[in-house]
Amino acid sequence: MADWKNHQGHSKLMLLFMLLGTLWETGTGQIHYSVPEETNKGTFVGNISKDLGLETWELAQRGVRIVSRGRTQLFSLNPRSGSLVTADRIDREELCAQSPRCLVNINILVEDKGKLYGIEIEITDINDNNPKFHVEYLEVKINEIAAPGARYPLPEAADADVGVNSLQSYQLSPNHHFSLDVQTGDDGTLNPELVLERALDREEEAIHHLVLTASDGGDPRRSSTVRIQVTVLDTNDNAPVFAQPMYRVKVLENVPPGTLLLTVRASDPDEGANGKVVYKFRKINEKQSPLFHLDEDTGEIFVAKPLDYEECSSYEMEIQAEDVGALLGRTKVLIMVEDVNDNRPEVAITSLFSPVLENSLPGTVIAFLNVHDRDSGKNGQVVCSIQENPSFKLEKSIDNYYRLVTWKYLDREKVSTYNITVIASDLGTPPLSTETYITLIVADTNDNPPTFSHSSYSAYIPENNLRGASIFSLTAHDPDSQENAQVTYSVTEDTIQGVPLSSYISINSDTGVLYALQSFDYEQIQDFQLLVIASDSGNPPLSSNVSLSLFVLDQNDNVPEILYPAFPTDGSTGVELAPRSSEPGYLVTKVVAVDKDSGQNAWLSYRLLKASEPGLFVVGLHTGEVRTARALLDRDALKQSLVIAVQDHGQPPLSVTITLTVAVADSIPEVLADLSSIRVPDVPGGSDLTLHLVVAVAIVSCVFLAFVIALLALRLQRWQKSRLLQASGSGLVGVPPSHFMGIDGVQTFLKTYSHEVSLTSGSQTSHVIFPQPNYADMLISQDSSEKTDSLVTPIDFHESKGEAACAPQKEGSFHGLELEVKSARPRNIGHTDLIRHLESAGW
Repeated sequence: MADWKNHQGHSKLMLLFMLLGTLWETGTGQIHYSVPEETNKGTFVGNISKDLGLETWELAQRGVRIVSRGRTQLFSLNPRSGSLVTADRIDREELCAQSPRCLVNINILVEDKGKLYGIEIEITDINDNNPKFHVEYLEVKINEIAAPGARYPLPEAADADVGVNSLQSYQLSPNHHFSLDVQTGDDGTLNPELVLERALDREEEAIHHLVLTASDGGDPRRSSTVRIQVTVLDTNDNAPVFAQPMYRVKVLENVPPGTLLLTVRASDPDEGANGKVVYKFRKINEKQSPLFHLDEDTGEIFVAKPLDYEECSSYEMEIQAEDVGALLGRTKVLIMVEDVNDNRPEVAITSLFSPVLENSLPGTVIAFLNVHDRDSGKNGQVVCSIQENPSFKLEKSIDNYYRLVTWKYLDREKVSTYNITVIASDLGTPPLSTETYITLIVADTNDNPPTFSHSSYSAYIPENNLRGASIFSLTAHDPDSQENAQVTYSVTEDTIQGVPLSSYISINSDTGVLYALQSFDYEQIQDFQLLVIASDSGNPPLSSNVSLSLFVLDQNDNVPEILYPAFPTDGSTGVELAPRSSEPGYLVTKVVAVDKDSGQNAWLSYRLLKASEPGLFVVGLHTGEVRTARALLDRDALKQSLVIAVQDHGQPPLSVTITLTVAVADSIPEVLADLSSIRVPDVPGGSDLTLHLVVAVAIVSCVFLAFVIALLALRLQRWQKSRLLQASGSGLVGVPPSHFMGIDGVQTFLKTYSHEVSLTSGSQTSHVIFPQPNYADMLISQDSSEKTDSLVTPIDFHESKGEAACAPQKEGSFHGLELEVKSARPRNIGHTDLIRHLESAGW
């Protein structure tokens, strides 16, 4: 029944304290709660979510947590209910000893707001400790001559509780000789004393047994007892007396063990053994007793173990002096420990927000720091700072909290990791300091586009390349990290000669390597430009572009093409005329060739591969001019056949050959006479030769008349073109100048010549055209075009003075010859029927 009542009383007390814990103390500006000690783990202390103005579900979202420093956490936060509860059993006596009020301060951090709230919790006392004597048995010696009213101090009981639960009263078991008197000290302590009520008689009763009971005022009441034995002694009428009622001494906390603190002395006027005094600790705390040593004979007090100001700053004890007659003297000793700056400041990183984005605004909170120094006074005053760093600043928050904030915008590409040194120094002499290192990682944002190392690029590819061949490689660098630095490549849409660029070029989006999708032809495409774009994978993505010029290199893939002499389309062979009277170096004709390639691949050289009369003709290596190498002799054959090769300078070189037929004679009649002297083999249908020849001469006459009219129109047209060429300085239309350039770099000229020969047979006249030197159609350079007004050199026409047209002629012979020199285009002109007759005659 008693236990049930006790439990009911405890429950009422706990409810009372819980109701008091919800009240606000507006005067201090903090949230106050109270909770009884010795409550079970998880006991409700206060509604944090309500007092902070937050909903229960916001606690976890806003990062609300307890950041109080200490070895153990006494309280915890229940995120479900939003309440503050006990984390374990709390012993108020262990926390606050004899302090009247036991207050515990904690801090609540709201991370997303970067704010701290102070919480003050009072631990209320319950009656869970009995009053306790430091001894269980006490012997008191009283001289039998002691007069009634003599007082003898009794041991004091100690109760760890406070208030009404602490020690309240003493009681002495009933006795006729003694009574109990309780004195209240200046500090409120109760000092029991044994009072002699009646004179003692050792012979009547030498020993008296008493019981002293100490009780507190709790509910239920607790108590403890000590047994006292009073021994009656013979006469010793003087008690020891101390020189001072209280001894005071100051000592530094770092004094070594064995240091003498002070000496207490008590005098006894008795003589002999009754005057000998023995010193003992009468009243000293159990925790303090091992720290000091008292010499019983001399009264010297020494330091037995190292002192610590942070553990206890002062010690108070009672020293008792006793003689052999059991007379006692008492004095108090107060030892004050002075602080020494022997503790370095402590820095605790309460919260660290790392990594932080590089585009965070200045003033962004990086970390919360708590600084503490166990020393006191100036030795415990701490100043916190960081090493010189223009990017960060340390600001003072509430209590001993600091917050580290950014001072300017960060740039991960310049500094990706910061090692921040926080220095905490106290104001002691000499000062002590502590360095704490904070590693801050800067997170990347996509603030840098990919960049190329050059503003533009050039690439070269030989023509006739393989499809899929690698052309060029582009690399863009992005100083960002991860996906912000992942670069992809692309080419802008464009067209080349009306064809999409994507059909020519492809780029690897990951590596930036360009590939050719087609085989290029230099004669069609010499160069083109494209725009390459490099984009990162950030959000939003950034990009840059660069211009790439692609040049196609020529290869020797075109055979030289002979422009002159050009064979007639009817399959006949052209004939060049060389008079027998020609001097060495006489220009017979000129071979003109071009090459569609360029550069060295288009440099042409001419060689005489084969001749019917070796040594008679030579060919200009770079000009292609066919000249006589020596004077023509009578023994030289009428018909000379030359094989000329035209070769370029490519690797490997390409070449083409042409066969020329040269007729050697001083005049056209001589040529014809030589032809007539050649025996024609008898073949069926030989009588038709004359008829064929007459028809051919008639056709040639008609052609000659048309040619004269066309020549006049052509001269007028050339005169107009020469004016245009002089103004523009252009060369041949559609033919690159390199096609006419020799190795020596001198531009060659196309020189064409033609003779028009009138052949008369009977009353009909025929015209045969033999190529001869003619400078009317030669190609001229820019310089020469500035010195002449026309590209055509006029040549007079001469009429034949012979009367051969009127004389009768024999079939198959020629009795008259009219020679007219005409200006013509650069071509090899030959009449089909005439050529056939020449060939049938053995040419």
